[in-house]
Amino acid sequence: AELDVCSALSSVKVHKVTNDSSCYSIILQKTDSVARLIDMRSLLTLSVLLALIREDKGQKPAVFLLPMFPDVFAGDDVTLICKGRGEPIKWFINGDPQSHQGSSMLLTVVTSKNNGIYECERGGSKSDPYTLTVEELEPHAQLSPFIGGAVMSKGGGRNLVLYVDDDAYGWKCFVLRGESGFVIKPDVLNKTTAVIYAELKEAKRATFWCENGTRRSNAVTLKMTELKVMLDPPAAPALLRESVTLRCEVWGGKAEKATFYKDNKTIPDTDITKDTYIITSATQADTGQYRCHATYRYSHISADAARQEGDSDPQELKVIGGPPAATVESTSQNNLKCFCRNCPDNCTFYYWYHTLPNDPRRRLPENTQIITVEEGGLYSCRRVCGKGFSRFSNVYSYTAQPEPVNVLPIVVAAILMVLGVSIVVLIALKRRRRGGGSVQATAQAKDKTTGGDYEQIQLTDQAVYHTLGAAEGQGQGEGQGEGQGQGEGGYEALKSVKVEMYQTLSSADSKTPAGESKGGYEQLPQKDKDYEAVAVEDNPYEELKAGQQANQ
Repeated sequence: AELDVCSALSSVKVHKVTNDSSCYSIILQKTDSVARLIDMRSLLTLSVLLALIREDKGQKPAVFLLPMFPDVFAGDDVTLICKGRGEPIKWFINGDPQSHQGSSMLLTVVTSKNNGIYECERGGSKSDPYTLTVEELEPHAQLSPFIGGAVMSKGGGRNLVLYVDDDAYGWKCFVLRGESGFVIKPDVLNKTTAVIYAELKEAKRATFWCENGTRRSNAVTLKMTELKVMLDPPAAPALLRESVTLRCEVWGGKAEKATFYKDNKTIPDTDITKDTYIITSATQADTGQYRCHATYRYSHISADAARQEGDSDPQELKVIGGPPAATVESTSQNNLKCFCRNCPDNCTFYYWYHTLPNDPRRRLPENTQIITVEEGGLYSCRRVCGKGFSRFSNVYSYTAQPEPVNVLPIVVAAILMVLGVSIVVLIALKRRRRGGGSVQATAQAKDKTTGGDYEQIQLTDQAVYHTLGAAEGQGQGEGQGEGQGQGEGGYEALKSVKVEMYQTLSSADSKTPAGESKGGYEQLPQKDKDYEAVAVEDNPYEELKAGQQANQ
């Protein structure tokens, strides 16, 4: 249709036009250069042409997709628009007529079951076929609410977080409200994470997604409610055999008690925890329309606030199989293997991811099926399959193994310590022995000193005896009889002095009786006063000498 109009603008001739006035307003903006070449007469003819087109009731309708994704992935919400004029409107899927009669057909949480050829008919004119192909894969990036689910109160907003593998810079985000689209610039938090603020404004629902070239994220659809009570399902698709949580929330407060309904049938209270209903392992039987009834009070405003009740809008829950999931298994102590048994044949290599506490997930450089890990943390994987990926695997928690200890330095250090201690002990023993020898030498010297005193006494006795002998010899020369008597008397006097001196050494100042003493020699080293007694004893030789002089 655009080419036909451009041809009409260039030649001012019309053969066939198949579009409406809204499309022409866009085309006119794109063909300013052509319009400048047309004279006043041509412009008048063009205005007549456009008037005729507006009145044309036999134009051919067209089917196109919103959002205009280059590829549609499992779980997306898409809308098929039948553009054209005329009533009634009919839809056909794979040639089969459908009961839907609106100009737009909303497809929620699409899967490969929605693949097919779509056509519409307006005023008896049928469109060209449109082929919808849904990839049973996940897109490159992940977009999800930071908190909350898929339902918001009127006028509210919610942060959506974008996770990418490589670099968050260069990504742009979009929102589709009805048939109007807008660009949202994300705020980059770090290399792999960005955030956008999602608002519905006056729209009943809106779809958000992000793109970078041919790559894009999953689509998140948020819905608006004007009721105080709202049922908030998760924004992500409900997957088979996975847990699904439904919450009954109250605007500005909290539900005291909630009752849940599925397809207008009450769900037993045994499966409900206050304001939450959890499906532990979802099946196809859990697909349906859910709503809740809540009892609540605004007790945070007033303790006497009246109790109120209300119902939520119904929300659709659709359980799908989803893309095939990968699995991480440990093949050895630090080797991990990624499996994807249900992945298609066009899957090639693998992506590995590592997450540390309080850190965003990051992709590892390895792309093989088996990797060797050394650092502790959480590991996951997914397989690259053509235009998309498998689902993320389970998370495998790995605890880093302690590095093997080299015992050789420890053994050497222990040996050196033992040798050092041994040397110190030997030195101490040697010094003790030297000190003991000095003490022993001191004792021996003391004994010798004592013995020397005794020897001195003996020598003194001998000297006295020899002196007596010499004196006796002199006495014999002068007078034999008298000298002999005096010599014998001196000797006897000496003997009595010796006996008296020994008895003094053995018994004087001693607690042991003199008769029990073993002898002066043994007692002498133990009695310091014995030495004093000997020292103050009068010299017998002097007495004898004095006696001899008196006799002379």
